[in-house]
Amino acid sequence: QVQLVESGGGLVQAGGSLRLSCAASGPTFSSYAMGWFRQAPGKEREFVAAISWSGANTYYVDSVKGRFTISRDNAKNTVYLQMNSVKPEDTAVYYCAGYRQKQTIVVLTTTSYDYWGQGTQVTVSS
Repeated sequence: QVQLVESGGGLVQAGGSLRLSCAASGPTFSSYAMGWFRQAPGKEREFVAAISWSGANTYYVDSVKGRFTISRDNAKNTVYLQMNSVKPEDTAVYYCAGYRQKQTIVVLTTTSYDYWGQGTQVTVSS
């Protein structure tokens, strides 16, 4: 069983930066693909970014490409989401999620992720 705990959310002005962290428990973190998802009020949860178990492959939704960077430190059992040039439309609860990666390609759909954190609120003011 993997437990995920997000941190780093908060209030930031448009154009600013924020770094989210997700700390994972358990000895098998390095075998998990990890993703960040977000859910704004009244909207469905959506994919934001994902990273393969090794960190070699990353994936982003088009709306955050060039602004957000996902990374991981397997020695620290932690995955990060660096958010730069944030916009009001980035306001949402951000969730960290993971699944044991068995194929080269990382899956980007919410239903494929087995473990989820409790979420951290990110609010971007205009």
